[in-house]
Amino acid sequence: MERRSFLKNTTTAAAGTILMPAIVPSTVFGKNAPSNKINVAQIGFGRIAMTHDLAETLRFDEARIIAVADLDSNRVLKGKQFIEDFYSKQSGSKTSVEVKTYGDYREMLLRKDIDAVMISTPDHWHAQPAIEATLAGKDVYLQKPTSLTIAEGRLLADTVKRKGTILQMGTQQRAMPQFRLAAELVRNGRIGKLHTVKIGLPGDPSGPEVPQMPVPKNLNYDMWLGSTSEVYYTEMRVHPQNSLTDRPGWLRCEQFGAGMITGWGQHHFDSAAWGMDTEYTGPLSINAMAQFPKSGLWDVHGDFIAVAEYQNGITMLTSGGYPNGIRYEGSEGWIFVTRGDYSATASDPVSKSKSSKALDASDPKILNSVIGENEIHLYKIDNQHGNWLDCIKTRKTPISPVEIGHRACSICLITHISMKLGRKLEWNPLTEQFVNDAEANIMLSRSQRYPYGTSFIKIN
Repeated sequence: MERRSFLKNTTTAAAGTILMPAIVPSTVFGKNAPSNKINVAQIGFGRIAMTHDLAETLRFDEARIIAVADLDSNRVLKGKQFIEDFYSKQSGSKTSVEVKTYGDYREMLLRKDIDAVMISTPDHWHAQPAIEATLAGKDVYLQKPTSLTIAEGRLLADTVKRKGTILQMGTQQRAMPQFRLAAELVRNGRIGKLHTVKIGLPGDPSGPEVPQMPVPKNLNYDMWLGSTSEVYYTEMRVHPQNSLTDRPGWLRCEQFGAGMITGWGQHHFDSAAWGMDTEYTGPLSINAMAQFPKSGLWDVHGDFIAVAEYQNGITMLTSGGYPNGIRYEGSEGWIFVTRGDYSATASDPVSKSKSSKALDASDPKILNSVIGENEIHLYKIDNQHGNWLDCIKTRKTPISPVEIGHRACSICLITHISMKLGRKLEWNPLTEQFVNDAEANIMLSRSQRYPYGTSFIKIN
């Protein structure tokens, strides 16, 4: 934003001394002028970037995607082609936009003409590039989960706050009207006093034993592993070499994520907190049990159940045994909300047929209730990426800021810790520490492999 402000101020100051040509192209000073564009770079080009983040952002004229970075040279070239093909079809010119490619996103962050970045990388590569982009003065769109540890999530949230970065989390359920309406109805007492929230969240299947494979020449595997420990390469551990749309194997490896508890958990915990009015806090306790594979490459949790207790008296239960979505239960009725026919990608883990009814209630009159002018009205948007771009221009807080994202992700992470330890844990949401539990507190961070990881970032 400093670059655009400088251009505006310079033009204004010199208005009386510079003679402009009588006729200029409309593109120079109109809404599509280069100086009015938000120059965006894409970090990571795979399933989510192609079918969701880029697909959504390219819809908006104020954004111009000018660079893409990926550790897989085949993917970075496909990203370049995908973006340039879009602009070519839009303008009718094959040379309308030239997208620069990078094998290392850190080199890309050095560019002064990039205003913002979208991060659509594997989960273990979320917090670090988001912090580094923030320190480089870029605004950020970050896919969930916010982080893989409480420690790095807190570091990211604090850095973003200190730098004034516009960071939007990719918890796009907030842009879906049924989730906002459900939360508004609950917050305004339409089901009486809220006492229980039930969240349906599936687990993942186990996988086979797989042999070591040669690392493809197009993949920087050492950097792909990042801060995590060295393990042998096999395609099922990383991403398919011949597909951009299939669900990648790393989603089912604890080394790079925590499974569905973070994969979809942040979406549902974020939406639930909207209705519970607990967006900036967390539970006082968590008690989770889960099944884990005893062999095979994929080692994330399968079936599970978790119980979280909040200071306001609400109990939140999460399990694959519930329908996928969120059920608010109050003293005078219930509301159930889910995505319905929406899917971010074709390989979403829950079929549309099992979640086709987006909004339901114990009494249809609840859903037809009108929220009065003096009642609680929640942040309303039409598109998560569009809201991010608007906030970059206005510097207003986006609908899914990093602090809310960190708090929703924290529920995922402490639930996972309880799963691993197999016992109830007391949690202090103010200090973000477990109460009198050294073993559990050790798991709030994890060792990082030099030179990668948030531990080695110089925070300025």
